Amino acid sequence: MPDFDLLVVGGGPGGYVAAIRAAQRGLRVGLVEKERPGGVCLNWGCIPTKAMLRSAEIFQTIKDAADFGIHADNVRFDFAAVRQRKDGIVKELTDGVGGLLKANGVTLIEGHARFTGSTTVEVFEAGQSPVFPGGPRYAAAPTATAVRTVSAADVIIATGSVPALLPVPGAELPGVITSDGAFGLTEVPARLVVIGGSAVGAEWASLFATFGSEVTVVEMQDRLVPLEDKEIGVALGRSFGKRGISVLTGSTVTGIARAEGALRVGVGGPKARQIDADVVLVGVGRRPNTAELGLDLAGIATDARGFIPVDGQLRTGVEHVYAIGDVTGKALLAHVASHQGLTAADVIAGYDAHIDYAVIPAATFTHPEIASVGLTEDAARAVGHEVITAKFPFSALGRAKTFGETEGFVKIVAGARHQEVLGVHIIGPSASDLIAEGALAISLEATLEELADTIHAHPTFGEIGMEAALTGLGLPVHIAPPRKR
Repeated sequence: MPDFDLLVVGGGPGGYVAAIRAAQRGLRVGLVEKERPGGVCLNWGCIPTKAMLRSAEIFQTIKDAADFGIHADNVRFDFAAVRQRKDGIVKELTDGVGGLLKANGVTLIEGHARFTGSTTVEVFEAGQSPVFPGGPRYAAAPTATAVRTVSAADVIIATGSVPALLPVPGAELPGVITSDGAFGLTEVPARLVVIGGSAVGAEWASLFATFGSEVTVVEMQDRLVPLEDKEIGVALGRSFGKRGISVLTGSTVTGIARAEGALRVGVGGPKARQIDADVVLVGVGRRPNTAELGLDLAGIATDARGFIPVDGQLRTGVEHVYAIGDVTGKALLAHVASHQGLTAADVIAGYDAHIDYAVIPAATFTHPEIASVGLTEDAARAVGHEVITAKFPFSALGRAKTFGETEGFVKIVAGARHQEVLGVHIIGPSASDLIAEGALAISLEATLEELADTIHAHPTFGEIGMEAALTGLGLPVHIAPPRKR
């Protein structure tokens, strides 16, 4: 008899959720985790960055307090205290995950798992790995011997991803860090170059600029956050420029060298240049964390990028082996990993569960925030939709005026014939919270008329979806109607 009905390898937002759901379904569950429960999201990603971004937001609000009739003198920040608060939040949440696993009867096994067969693993003592110079990542200790062997009827691989390393000369120099390594900074760098203007890079750029760094963002594409709707990326670039953040789009880093006590970053593009920095932060994407897992011994194949292919129920090509989260390459988002975990656990427990990737909201916690769900305008046209777009600015929203945050807009992409909502794209205050209505609208195949006819509380940020829908119908109330030709 195997040790467990289900063994989950990796305790991130996909793995621990899968373990809890499977235990609730009556399975005997083991979970192997080499760090603290919670994975990248709780320890090195979603939660700690948002904790620090909140500190930056409060700092900026206090500096701008005179605009609200409040006067505060000698405003300063304590970066050590910012980091301490972040650490406290992370510990509280990771401890909470550990408590939930215990409360649901999941057996937590500390260490690094390595397959010896499709449903058997050896667990090694975890040691810090030298292959992740940007931050603390762990693999099997180089000289470790197996602590124990574990078998299960089914296995879920949930080992997540790690920051991608930059393949340019000088990327290994001290002071060149990944997003993981940013948490190890004990001081705010005076000069920071961020390589990559997608969500991760843009968030760190926004944070350190608020704390006083001179920030330059180098992005290969023609705009920031290039996966977002084009108008969103353009708007963020304009906002960054107003805040003094230098944005170099259509540019690449050709090399990094130590010169005159600084890191000299060579940038190629429309205007080749060299930029001196104290810290260079690489935020160019992530790669699957499958190192030293022994996937070949389990017969598990990966694609050209190293991700594990899965079907709609998260099955790999090996019977009784499933994969969830970033390691599948579907959508590298914590909430997607969690839903995949729930689906895989239910399938293993005998339920007919599936996951739908058509409606996945995403949020970027810059200032202003960005959030989106569904198709961009260009993507909708590319797949054959005739579309109309509806926009409404936060500057015309009462709640935004009173809140003092009027930058940005909501853009709805809808079908031209039936006016069904195909995508919602937001840049502005509380975008990450507002996007839930857009996700629900797409899931329920709502139309602009249905959004417009839904009574929204006033004055709230949430009204902006209704106002945008009215605009799309040609019936705007709080902005001027379009000019008749």
